[in-house]
Amino acid sequence: MKYPPIHMDHMDVKIPFGDLMLNILYVRFGYFYSSMQEHAHSNKSYELHFIPQGQGTLIANGERFPIAANTLFMTGPDVPHEQITNPEDPMAEYCICFEVIGDIAGADKTAKGQDLAHMAEIVVRTPFWIGQDTQQMLPLFQQLAHETTHQYIGYYSIVAGIIEQIIIKLIRNYTSNKPSLRPAQLKTLDDNRLVIIENSFLGEYATITLQSLADKLGLSVRQTERTLKSRYGVSFTQKRQQARMSAAAYFLATSPMSISRISEQTGFAALEHFSQTFKNHYGITPSAYRKRHKHS
Repeated sequence: MKYPPIHMDHMDVKIPFGDLMLNILYVRFGYFYSSMQEHAHSNKSYELHFIPQGQGTLIANGERFPIAANTLFMTGPDVPHEQITNPEDPMAEYCICFEVIGDIAGADKTAKGQDLAHMAEIVVRTPFWIGQDTQQMLPLFQQLAHETTHQYIGYYSIVAGIIEQIIIKLIRNYTSNKPSLRPAQLKTLDDNRLVIIENSFLGEYATITLQSLADKLGLSVRQTERTLKSRYGVSFTQKRQQARMSAAAYFLATSPMSISRISEQTGFAALEHFSQTFKNHYGITPSAYRKRHKHS
């Protein structure tokens, strides 16, 4: 199988990783037609090696490890290592070298930031690891090669995101894919209330009342009005009318229902009131709106 090349030596990519910053020094792909002599990285540098094909031997800290297809290993600071290839089945290798910069200003305190910080700790305290990839990392490297080759609009952000995923999958390999010890952060009470408001106006526009919405939210009528004004800039009555008009426009454009029936479906007791409200909202009558938008 032929693997797409990556040569990312000059692109400046820095990825916030909790309290740390990963400064990507290079990303490369190549075949080992000759062995790599022993070397070690600086005290802040890590090198991720993924072998999609081929065979060889890794010597790290004086110990020998067999390398085969799908081998993944990390060599961190002050870990002397040497890669000996099998000339009859040369190793292919994707390699990411990054420097870990600590204590970045304004570290992300969100749930994602805290999760990344926990994983960053694992990276820092694991200067050497070797094993078989269980996280299907090859498609990510192939996608990374595609993005760096074609450089479509937005590719820089996608490249950074792919590398972040690769590092996360590396750590999942470290930990044998065990569940995270950090519970997922739950929505705040305000976030849950916003979901209730959205769903209520979307599904109950015909029957919703200020009191029924307040009861769902666990708020007083006055607090509910204040919440709507703060979140949407409109009163309850205005918000309900917007929802009803949106539903009416949808029915007029997509359904065979009579205008009288649509008036009832959207919560209006009188057709005349519905027609006038619709005209005030959209600038044309319901029948004119249907004619203009039907089957468009």
